[in-house]
Amino acid sequence: MSARKPSAVGTVRGRLAPRLPVAALDAAATPAPEPVDPSAVEEIFRRFREASPAPVSDLKYTNPFTLLVAVVLSAQATDKGVNLATAGLFAAADSPAKMIDLGEDRVRHFIRTIGLFNTKAKNVVALSRILLEEHGGEVPSDLEALRVLPGVGIKTASVVLNVAFGVPRIAVDTHIFRVSNRIPLAVAGTTDKMQAKLEALVPEPYLLQAHHWLILHGRYVCKARKPDCPVCTIRDLCRFPDKTA
Repeated sequence: MSARKPSAVGTVRGRLAPRLPVAALDAAATPAPEPVDPSAVEEIFRRFREASPAPVSDLKYTNPFTLLVAVVLSAQATDKGVNLATAGLFAAADSPAKMIDLGEDRVRHFIRTIGLFNTKAKNVVALSRILLEEHGGEVPSDLEALRVLPGVGIKTASVVLNVAFGVPRIAVDTHIFRVSNRIPLAVAGTTDKMQAKLEALVPEPYLLQAHHWLILHGRYVCKARKPDCPVCTIRDLCRFPDKTA
């Protein structure tokens, strides 16, 4: 999950050209809209919270370390696939010391069903060693300390800070990038720029959970190929022109 640009691609029929990320095309297909009304942003997140008062990550984990590993493994992989792979891995190793003892070969065996498993196994063992040697086996709650770990970028670090330590950050994945450009809450060409815009835009009472609400909305409602607008709770506030019938 360390990539800074979304890797998934998709099309909205009749609107998007091939070979480009759907969110980028959503943003580029029409001129940038006027800034969204702050009261509309407030209402969007009020409805998200009403529909899902206590959203949680789909990734399964037991502590900050297993969360960190799960997020690292989720790059170019589904949460479902990661959960299947980590069920056995975390039963065998749920701490940096145990992961180092397990070793690259055995980590690779547990995660062999997910993409880039060779590189990910190397990163998981390497980051475990750094945590043990430099942080006493604990996952740091500092952005820069997290970002230097192997396989960890700003998105992974933001997820860990948000979920494990309650830091109000919005880690922008493919779903959040698409949804935010499409509604649009904000228009940006990169995930880093989108994260900065969203963190400045989302009202403070909703900031901690905004990451989860936007992911859930993008994963299950505002889908890439065919957004399910008829069941969307914010459809009257959305400015995306190509809604489904």
